[in-house]
Amino acid sequence: MENYDAVDVIRAKRDGEELSSEMISWVVDAYTRGIVADEQMSALAMAIFLNGMIPREIADWTAAMIASGERMDFSSLPKPTVDKHSTGGVGDMITLPLAPLVACFDLAVPQLSGRGLGHTGGTLDKLESIPGWQAEVSNRQILEILGEGPGAVICAAGKGLAPADKKLYALRDVTATVDCIPLIASSIMSKKIAEGTGALVLDVKVGSGAFMKDLDRAKELAKTMVDLGTAAGVRTSALLTNMETPLGNAAGNACEVDEALEVLSGGGPQDVVELTVALAQEMLRQAGRDGDVEAALANGRAMDRWRQMIEAQGGDPDAPLPQPKETELVTATADGYLSELDALAVGIAAWRLGAGRARQGEKVQAAAGVLMHAKPGDAVKAGQPLLTLCTDTAERIPRALDALAGAVTVSDHKPDVAPVILGRVLPEGE
Repeated sequence: MENYDAVDVIRAKRDGEELSSEMISWVVDAYTRGIVADEQMSALAMAIFLNGMIPREIADWTAAMIASGERMDFSSLPKPTVDKHSTGGVGDMITLPLAPLVACFDLAVPQLSGRGLGHTGGTLDKLESIPGWQAEVSNRQILEILGEGPGAVICAAGKGLAPADKKLYALRDVTATVDCIPLIASSIMSKKIAEGTGALVLDVKVGSGAFMKDLDRAKELAKTMVDLGTAAGVRTSALLTNMETPLGNAAGNACEVDEALEVLSGGGPQDVVELTVALAQEMLRQAGRDGDVEAALANGRAMDRWRQMIEAQGGDPDAPLPQPKETELVTATADGYLSELDALAVGIAAWRLGAGRARQGEKVQAAAGVLMHAKPGDAVKAGQPLLTLCTDTAERIPRALDALAGAVTVSDHKPDVAPVILGRVLPEGE
């Protein structure tokens, strides 16, 4: 590989030039190996943030991140693989009921997931509230679970997948370069393509509790990722979904597992069920399968898969979930209709109660979170409970209440409630 100088690469992007394929390949590899320093990659990330990248540059950047590590290989499995990735939100526990539901249709669902950071919850943190459940699974075990076992695995991504992304993500987090479409798209898609799935459905969140606050930016991100996946031979599509208000009636860890169990029992909040069903249908379509996903929820097939999936990773599906030691009620101040429940504020409150972490490696509280007793559009009476704050440490409650200041609006008129699914993005020509 030709040697470049990091300063020349930074200067080129700073001045609005396109980076060549060779430049990109060199700088990502050199950064992964420690030849390019953090401060140099910080400067390059900021130059990309300010000047953007054309689609060819984004594709080259993604390919370089994939090349920095190993790739999973599911070709030995006797069934197609399909995965879902959410860009993150509040109350977004959809992976939990979705993976076992889709596995009911003779599909392998490798959900390599992450932990929460800041106000968005982590799927692994939620599942670790189940006694005995283990997030770390070897590649051999993943293949066994997907092939002979329940067909769905939710586990931590191995350290060998796209190590450049792990290093760069930590840097972006502390240099205000997270909210950048080329860097978000390449970060997500390098991991998903390296993961080796045959089909992928993206859940791109839009609104207060999401990275993307407006629909146009969310569409741009979705299209960029769909194009990257398609070019890499992964059948990829995206749903644009509403994150102005939290999903479901719980934001936290054990409380979201509880909600997943309601959905798998044929019940659960309407918005969670609607999104679970829509994503499952899209995953089946991308994997070339037909099936009645609503029937699989109603008749207990998906719940059976869930139990097998939890047991396969050492968990006890019958064990009671942790309960909070301390709770605090937030009540309505007037009669009327709940017109706003801000997703970002609820997410920050749950984080401050102990459900999330401020930096990598911090422990989270399994029982911490926020329960929602009303959602926008519901009629409420003064004094009626709207939220229950849950934590094991009472001293966390005041700061959580501060986060909720102005988050709840009660008005005289019933509001128009935005739909859960705002749009769909397909590859060009479909």
